[in-house]
Amino acid sequence: MSKQPEQNNRWSSRSIGRNWQHQFFYLVIKIGGRRAAYFVLYFVVGYYVLFSRLARQRASHYLSRRFPGATGGQRLWHSYRMILNFGKVLIDRAVVGILGPKSFKVSLAGREELLKIRDENRGMILMTAHVGCWQVAMSVLEFLERPVHMLMRQEDGDIDRHYFEHAGIEPPYRVIDPTGYLGGTLEMLGVLKQGHVVSVMGDRLLGSDKSSCSVDFLGARATLPFSAFKLASATGAPVIIFFTRKSGPDSYEVEIARIIRVPDHPGREAETFAPYASEFAEALEAFSRNYPYQFYNFHNMWAATPQSIRQDKQE
Repeated sequence: MSKQPEQNNRWSSRSIGRNWQHQFFYLVIKIGGRRAAYFVLYFVVGYYVLFSRLARQRASHYLSRRFPGATGGQRLWHSYRMILNFGKVLIDRAVVGILGPKSFKVSLAGREELLKIRDENRGMILMTAHVGCWQVAMSVLEFLERPVHMLMRQEDGDIDRHYFEHAGIEPPYRVIDPTGYLGGTLEMLGVLKQGHVVSVMGDRLLGSDKSSCSVDFLGARATLPFSAFKLASATGAPVIIFFTRKSGPDSYEVEIARIIRVPDHPGREAETFAPYASEFAEALEAFSRNYPYQFYNFHNMWAATPQSIRQDKQE
């Protein structure tokens, strides 16, 4: 029997849903709003959990470690709750673009602290993870009055839209492509030296990034990137670890988990920066303990050789 496609090919972050399914939900949102879309979602998620082996497999990487003693029926229930919450986040993201940002209330703890860091004029590295709805955090950073640069790549052929694409407006951040020259490192160095904000994901390797280390996460060794900490060491920019979570049907909270200041290190080896990646892992594990169904990294972080986001174009 052949192995799963996810094991044979490079990891793909594209949605497993079809284009018509996305369009159907967008139509439901326009006609009935968020609640109507949620109602339909309960049944759609039930179908995927029962009949999509790929959906269950992707969810199992995290859930098997977060709930190691779960039985077969319990695993299905955990998968259902996790994927349901993820679906709600995708709906919320579309709602913001289709119906407007006033559809949700967003609170940010640590505003004054961020303003003080901004005034240091060393730049700022915002490090988050695939938890809650990170796009919400990006939408509330206008008070910093600094350009925001996001290290990200939306795969070719990905049909999942960001909220600003629904609204037909410019994104609140500028994109740095991790599959570009040196993984976008020179570009990030340049904007940090100008006092700008760089936002990165701390829980997944992107593009050709080979700067990774092994850390403890949920009782096993996981592989995390440490490039952001090298940037912090080179520029003096602090690393602000922040997470978002859905706190109610129409509300989100953004919280600063910790602030990491990395001194100027002459070396660039994994051993030098692994302690900082471990700090991030500790903060992320604490979040997952408190909000177990708001962790949405479906990538296998615990694989012996984790796969980065695929770079080849889709046919």
